[in-house]
This record gives sequence, C-alpha cells and structure tokens, in this order.
Amino acid sequence: MSKLLYSVTMSADGFITGPGGDMSWLTPHIGPNPLVDELIGRIGALLVGNRTYRGDDPHRGTEKEGKAFGGGWEGPQFVLTHHIPQTSQPDVEFVGDLATAVTAARAAAGDAYVNVLGADVARQCLEAGELDEVLTIVAPVLLGDGTRLFDHPGGTNVKLERLSVGQVPHATNLWYRVAG
Repeated sequence: MSKLLYSVTMSADGFITGPGGDMSWLTPHIGPNPLVDELIGRIGALLVGNRTYRGDDPHRGTEKEGKAFGGGWEGPQFVLTHHIPQTSQPDVEFVGDLATAVTAARAAAGDAYVNVLGADVARQCLEAGELDEVLTIVAPVLLGDGTRLFDHPGGTNVKLERLSVGQVPHATNLWYRVAG
C-alpha cells in the first residue's frame, strides 16, 4: 500500500513560501539533490492543494514552469479543491473532499509514494491521520514571512521519528515518519 509523503523545501525560519505565496525565493536553492532525484522515481501520484496547483512557480519563465518537480516527474495528480473546473487537464483529477482524494491518489500510486504538495493539504492529511512521512529540505535562507511549513492555530504537538538526515551543498534533508 502506498504511503503519503509531504515533501517540501522550507527556509531556515520555517516558511515554504514568501509573502503572498511567492515561490521565487526557492529558485536559487534548487540544485542537485540525490535524495530528491531518488524520491522522484518512487512517486506514483501527487495529491496537490488548489493554491499550490494554481500558485506561483519557482520555475516561472523557464521551460520547466508548471511541471511537477520542474519536469522531473509525470503521472496522475489529484487536486483537492472546493471549485471543480469545467475543463479537464491530462493526468489531473480535481476532487472535492480529502477522503476521496486520498483514496484515489493511493489507488493510482499503487506501492509507490503519494507525494503531498501544499501546506494546507498536508495539514489536513495529518489531522485525518493519513500522513505517513515528511521530507523537509531546509534551504539556508531566512524569509521572515510567508506560509509556514505547518500552522495550527492554538498549537498542537505532532511527534515525528527521524528516518534520515543528510546534507547537500545548498540544503539539509530531514526525513521523518509521523509517529502514531
């Protein structure tokens, strides 16, 4: 059975986007990362939030714009949204509720990972008990504002078990299992 993995790059101060959802901060920090290259081959489907799907792109203005992992991955995407568009996209299914989206993404992924993209969808998956692992790639930059990696007003305590820690010249990889 597939696992749900939230993979994300964040600033050292815990932001995954800059103010207003800006992703341009990420562009100078995208570089060779053998762990990410290996992971891409293990992803069977994406579960994506609507804001992430329609949002800013660190590859804006290049041939990689609008492509998952900058064009490094292709396959089925399930976009969680309250506003299902009338027109369809190849390999993209728009889904109106989390349970249906998770079930469909897991089925499409088979034994591979369902990679979760989007802070709000990851939070929803975590709260529903569906999130299995978190891969956080920490970039050496302080943003000061934006979208936090995990935001839960009033706070919460989610226990994580470290699976691995690694470094590449431009980032630190932290891989965790969500503890039951």
